[in-house]
Amino acid sequence: MGTTITFKRPDGKDATGYLANAARGNAPGVVVIQEWWGLQDQIKGLCDRFAVAGFDALAPDLYNGVVVPYHDTDAANKEMGSLDFMDATKQTVRGAAQYLARNGAKVGLTGFCLGGAVTVIGSTVIPELAAGVAFYGIPPEQAAKPADVKIPLQGHFANRDDWCTPQVVDAFEKGLKAAGKTYEFFRYDADHAFVNEQRMSVHDRQAAELAWGRATDFFKKHLG
Repeated sequence: MGTTITFKRPDGKDATGYLANAARGNAPGVVVIQEWWGLQDQIKGLCDRFAVAGFDALAPDLYNGVVVPYHDTDAANKEMGSLDFMDATKQTVRGAAQYLARNGAKVGLTGFCLGGAVTVIGSTVIPELAAGVAFYGIPPEQAAKPADVKIPLQGHFANRDDWCTPQVVDAFEKGLKAAGKTYEFFRYDADHAFVNEQRMSVHDRQAAELAWGRATDFFKKHLG
């Protein structure tokens, strides 16, 4: 349904990504950020699904063509560990947001795992955004403080998660509440990456569909 495109980062460098367009013209945009596996087909499928829901969706390739097989957690950890999160967010992700906003459309940001953390960082540093939805990812406090979040933020988290732990989620939510931010957090009795239907060991269809409905409703509310 979608296609691979090249777009400009704010620093003038080229970046690539997967773009799926909604059927209607001048649709609101959603930037979709990969898990630590890279720009997998599953993420491209989510872009297609956002397009069906009425959004232009662009998933920038933060690993520059590297896609890690699902079983190779060591390689995924190595790729994520070598990623410059601030450069990826302020340049590649912001460039994707600028691309979607070029005709005046409102733009949101969402991401999963690694992409959830990037979404939270983006909510503090990307001025083109109107809303964010993070799935089971929160960055270290030095990368993004709750008080610095500038847009309405929705979060979806797993109660059985040893990476983005319930304690981390609770602490970030407490910070958002104390700072008077517009947010809503949802927790699911599921495992990390429960939305990924290609990983049957962790996928929870009921939780995934509930989260998807909440996310698309949130974007429709804030992006139009």
